[in-house]
Amino acid sequence: LTNIRITYYKYVKFSTHFQLLVKTPGGKVVYIYVKKRGTFPKCGDCKSKLFGIKPSRPRERTSMSKRLKTVNRPYGGLMFILVIDRIIRAFMMEEQKVLKQLIKEQKRREKKATAEHKK
Repeated sequence: LTNIRITYYKYVKFSTHFQLLVKTPGGKVVYIYVKKRGTFPKCGDCKSKLFGIKPSRPRERTSMSKRLKTVNRPYGGLMFILVIDRIIRAFMMEEQKVLKQLIKEQKRREKKATAEHKK
C-alpha cells in the first residue's frame, strides 16, 4: 500500500482521520470516508444519556421511524422519568396546600357553628 498512488475523490483533498485506505475485491486501493458515530440523545434537564433510543446523527434521525426515536411514556424521547416524577411531586404538593386550606376553613366553620349553637 505504500507505493500506490491514490487520488482523493470527494470533497476533502487532503488527509484526515475520516479517510481509510481499503483494497477492493478488484485489486484497487481506494479511500473510504468514515462518517461520525451517532451519539445518544441527552435528557433536557440533567444532560445524561437517554436509554432506549438508538444513537444516531441528527440528519439520520429525520428518516428514522418514530419507534426508534422515542420511548413510550410522557416526555419519552426528551427527558428522564425522574423529571416526570418531579413534575408529579410538585403537582401533589400544590394539591396538599389546597387541601390544608379547605380543612382550615372547615374547622373555622365548625367553631362558628358550635359558638352560635351555645348561645
